Amino acid sequence: MKTSDFYYDLPHELIAQTPLENRQKSRMMVLDRNKDYVEHKIFEDIVDYINPGDTLVLNDTKVIPARLFGHRVGKEEKIEILLLKQLEDDKWQTLVKPGKKCKIGDIIEFDETLKLKIVDILEDGQRVVKFMYEGIFNEILDRLGTMPLPPYITEKLDDPDRYQTVYSKHEGSAAAPTAGLHFTKEVLKKLEQKGVNLVYVTLHVGLGTFRPVKVDDVTKHQMHSEYYIITKEACDIVNNTKKQGKRVISVGTTSCRVLESATDDDGIIHPRAEETSIFIYPGYKFKMIDGLLTNFHLPESTLIMLVSALATKDKIMKAYKIAVEEKYRFFSFGDCMLIL
Repeated sequence: MKTSDFYYDLPHELIAQTPLENRQKSRMMVLDRNKDYVEHKIFEDIVDYINPGDTLVLNDTKVIPARLFGHRVGKEEKIEILLLKQLEDDKWQTLVKPGKKCKIGDIIEFDETLKLKIVDILEDGQRVVKFMYEGIFNEILDRLGTMPLPPYITEKLDDPDRYQTVYSKHEGSAAAPTAGLHFTKEVLKKLEQKGVNLVYVTLHVGLGTFRPVKVDDVTKHQMHSEYYIITKEACDIVNNTKKQGKRVISVGTTSCRVLESATDDDGIIHPRAEETSIFIYPGYKFKMIDGLLTNFHLPESTLIMLVSALATKDKIMKAYKIAVEEKYRFFSFGDCMLIL
């Protein structure tokens, strides 16, 4: 299976640069895996497709203002730091630009309250840094940091909350779980009133999500790892849903990775708090999910491979061709697809 099998042509103007004013008015393509056609709906119509007793699983991670700009002590050139993952105490795994100029032992200063020291350089060029600060780190980060929007978004985001889901809770992500950006409290309330279970898991999204697949053979790609938590209460609801013959529908690829990582070969999901590097591509046998809500993903990405595993590559590539023809909005601030 070649990476190039997952390529499609996307006009640049279809990459959404800003979120819609009303989250729930995004367009939604509905793909029935058992039929050979799609429907074109609005996101708020999702209530019509989820049945009483079904369970929606949502990722309640919260994006931190993970992009910082400073300078090396004694130098004037700007240094960009992107926080990827907290390792321990004040140590973080980061991306540094320009990386070649930042050696072990270098001090980067942001203002009088915040500095960091580069303590290690990893094989892929990422830096491990240790922060030194006066005060409360999260408060300093809120003041000095900015939202780490994906590289294909070039316009400024006026309201940082638009890169958070309305149910975001646990800080730790370097990128948003974008399928969840379409939900409003109104839609969530309608789903609950219909008898749909809403279950929350946490997976802190790293920038590995946007890392291109650089190998020709898909099976040779090394997947990034991400930390996730699923509680016993969440597992009980999900297991009971399956026992009753109802559907478990994942909101986004991150929730899907949690569900598939925590489910054993007998189809039972268990509480977990650990890293997952699960790589889902065509040929994978799903153990838990029955459906997926997801945005439209980058060509040749691990995310388009995941949705192709669920709905088959042929159906996904055909659906993406239709999405381009119908001028759907793509990527993080774009429209979505419901696969059932």
